[in-house]
Amino acid sequence: MRALFIAGAHTDVGKTYVACALIAAARAQGLAVGAFKPAVSGMDPSDWGDSDPGRLLAALDRPLTAANLQAMSPLRFRAALSPPMAARLEGYDLRLETLVGLCQDALAAAGPELMLIEGAGGVMSPLSEDATNLDLMAALGLPVILVGGSYLGAISHTLTAASVVQARGLDLAAVILSQDADPSAPDFAETAKDVARFLPGALIISAPRNGQDWARALI
Repeated sequence: MRALFIAGAHTDVGKTYVACALIAAARAQGLAVGAFKPAVSGMDPSDWGDSDPGRLLAALDRPLTAANLQAMSPLRFRAALSPPMAARLEGYDLRLETLVGLCQDALAAAGPELMLIEGAGGVMSPLSEDATNLDLMAALGLPVILVGGSYLGAISHTLTAASVVQARGLDLAAVILSQDADPSAPDFAETAKDVARFLPGALIISAPRNGQDWARALI
């Protein structure tokens, strides 16, 4: 089984969009694929179809049932804050050990040929009381797909995230730049060129908003 960690250079840069595109590309090639997002915040338990786990389940063509939601994202919190802050409001002490155990169980139980683990927030965003996303990534040791944006400032966020991922000794499998919806955002192609200029040797993939053909390059 091949497993990848989907990480973000920033919050809301398109991690789940990228994960869903990879799922679609893998399924189009006849591959069995699975996904797991251990912790998610900002979840409305009465309306979660368009949430990150809901979108992942839809991409996998799995029914939006309570059981499938629990299997996809077992740690869910209401407040739209970092997972540890949201968990704290509900009296839950979220720890790295718990997240690592959940991910390892999901990886061990997975039958798919491709398994995707998705983080929450940016690489250095707190993911538990004692760890960032990067700490979970390091504990799992999976190749990393880093998702960056193309908004003003995204180059700095992407290069910084890539730097800390590589400094931790992780395999930066690819950097995917998700096109910003704001028409006033910097030129998308030029943004990709600048990121590539400062990340020599890295696989840089542009993910425009008008198609998902780019996902095939990673399957």
